[in-house]
Amino acid sequence: MENQLIQLYLLVCQIYDNQSSLKYQRLSNFKPRFTDQELVTVYLFGHLNGLYQKKAIYRLTRNYWAAWFPALPSYQAFSNRLNNLESSFQIISQKLLKALAAGQTIEVDHLVDSFPVMLAKAGFARRARVAREFAAIGYCAAKRVHFHGVRLHLLATRRAGRLPVPSEIWFRAANVHDLTAFKEQKVCLPNTALFGDKAFCDAALKKQLQEQNTRLLVPIKKPKGKEQTASDKNYSRLVSKFRQPIESFFKWLNDKTQIQNASSVRSANGLLLHCFGKLSFALLLLVFYS
Repeated sequence: MENQLIQLYLLVCQIYDNQSSLKYQRLSNFKPRFTDQELVTVYLFGHLNGLYQKKAIYRLTRNYWAAWFPALPSYQAFSNRLNNLESSFQIISQKLLKALAAGQTIEVDHLVDSFPVMLAKAGFARRARVAREFAAIGYCAAKRVHFHGVRLHLLATRRAGRLPVPSEIWFRAANVHDLTAFKEQKVCLPNTALFGDKAFCDAALKKQLQEQNTRLLVPIKKPKGKEQTASDKNYSRLVSKFRQPIESFFKWLNDKTQIQNASSVRSANGLLLHCFGKLSFALLLLVFYS
């Protein structure tokens, strides 16, 4: 465990040293004894120990690792500073995403889908006021529930018998349709096949992808007032079978980070930390522990 903590700290320091925007993001003369590198390390190390809430991570550090972090501040200062490091976790996520893509032997097929990050759900969603700068009310068809929050959108490369490799990850408010979010991202996908759900049944998108020599494969929608043919049902089942790995990835992501449950978040910065901090940890697992 001690070696794991040391390796994690050295990795964080290496990322900070090689990224100028992280090295010089502090423009004031304030130089805390408990450094940002230590703060990021503590947060990620807590997740490695199966702790997903800031208070639980702080208690672990204070009770068992205080000798390693003698300048550990109060919990209030610890929490406030973490919330202000969401931009650091964004950059760390980008670095890890690039490292994950490097040297992968992967297939050419791509998968796209979204996953809800819920600040509140069901009856509480309508009354939620947290992080309205980024969050909104949307509907999760898989869970059949309205929620207040954001969606994690994932474009991944399929691998036979393994979790897909994330290519691009971005967040949008929960009320933004998956198709709209994908178009806004302006993804370039030449010479491949893209598997999506029924949300991506769009003639304009299909034509756009065809110009990049890419096939769009989605389940066939049932005609209104009519029954689907056997061939249409079989085709939709086949597309869903190819899409199944992205559902497995979302389950793995939530099992490892508890990213879906953001009910303890109390601010916009806290939501950004929740999203990018947990995403950084998940990518860390994929790069170094898979």
